[in-house]
Amino acid sequence: MSETATDTDREPRFRSVPLGEIEPARSRHMWTRSAVCIAASGYLVVTGEWDGTVTARDADSLEARWTADHPDHAVGIASLEDRGDANADGDEAETIVVAGRGETGTIAAYDAETGDRRWRYDTVADVGEAVEDTVFYLPYVVALEAGTDADGNAVLYAAARRYERDGETRQWHSTVYAFDADGSIRWTHETDASPIALDLDGDGDRLAVGYNRCLGDHDTGLVVLETASGELAWTWDPGTEGDRRIGDVSVDGESIAVSSHGDKRGYLLGPGGAERWSVDLAVETEIDGETLYAYPNHAYANDARVAFVTGNTYAVESRETENRHPNEHRVAAFDADGDPLWDDAVRGFVHGLAADGNRLVAPCAQNFRVRDPDTHAISCFDLESGAGGRERFDGIATAAAVADGTVAAIEEPVRYHDEGETRGEYALRVASLE
Repeated sequence: MSETATDTDREPRFRSVPLGEIEPARSRHMWTRSAVCIAASGYLVVTGEWDGTVTARDADSLEARWTADHPDHAVGIASLEDRGDANADGDEAETIVVAGRGETGTIAAYDAETGDRRWRYDTVADVGEAVEDTVFYLPYVVALEAGTDADGNAVLYAAARRYERDGETRQWHSTVYAFDADGSIRWTHETDASPIALDLDGDGDRLAVGYNRCLGDHDTGLVVLETASGELAWTWDPGTEGDRRIGDVSVDGESIAVSSHGDKRGYLLGPGGAERWSVDLAVETEIDGETLYAYPNHAYANDARVAFVTGNTYAVESRETENRHPNEHRVAAFDADGDPLWDDAVRGFVHGLAADGNRLVAPCAQNFRVRDPDTHAISCFDLESGAGGRERFDGIATAAAVADGTVAAIEEPVRYHDEGETRGEYALRVASLE
């Protein structure tokens, strides 16, 4: 890949609201601690915080409308509109659904107007309790996806997982759920692999599930389920050695874009998993006697175009290296035939890619090997041209959402291990992209 996109031509101007205190991140990336969502109605920006605080704010004034206490770390948020449950004015009822990481791995739904809890489900009942008192072992709801069924009723899809280790034996326990708007379960899909991403097709008929680690009987990276029943439609796998499989999935019509952790490539699949094309993203590359690679962590497909985002450099022989893979921390876009459209640097680690139509937003955190504060930023791109804007943060950007010309991001403070300075603050930042 080469840098073909023009430099950023416009910077969004962010308004800021403090979120309180949080332990500064360090040189290495910390676990996901925050989340942000722009409600489907467009009038609320909702934040989820490390201590379980969930706050809905007016999208224009940023004044708090309500606050709720989630049982776990609030690490994911989705907006669910229920067309079958209108309010007194005849408007569709809206629910804010929060995913947790903690002892209970709770999924809870809150009324968008009042913040009152509508229902709660503890995934610990399915994935099991943590066997060690550390974050990595806690039940974790890794993804939420809002959709509707054939009758227009709201459906929430969720994926939860838990990890455990006993000596040399490592195990994952996971469940994918389909919930009705009232919290009742339509179906579940259980495996002994680690899910990482969900995405629906445009008609809401099929759900793509990406599995990142496959250590047991389940040994395929992509599973496509029929949403009406939860039955298996088809599967696909990069066919590589080891337990690494998928970094992300994104559905566009009859196509599914997949970022592969197995061979560090990007794929576009057709119906049944037929491979339409694949591209090298950050494949193993020899530099100064070392074999280096970077994981393609994110994929986004829309209107017959696909973008992939890569992450940190690693060495095959050791996790420590002074060298950089030439395609680390980059976003690259391709057309329907897999031909390059543009690519550009994102500079820092992207925890999660936000998108709305042809607009991409990348919250960029630290590059833990370089430790350059200039990597802390929100970067915006047009999927077709690569044009966009970039705004630096003092702290690291760890979550983002974009909808209807508004972008919202979470900034967290960071303190590098070889410096005594704490950079940035724990804050919500909101800007208009129009």
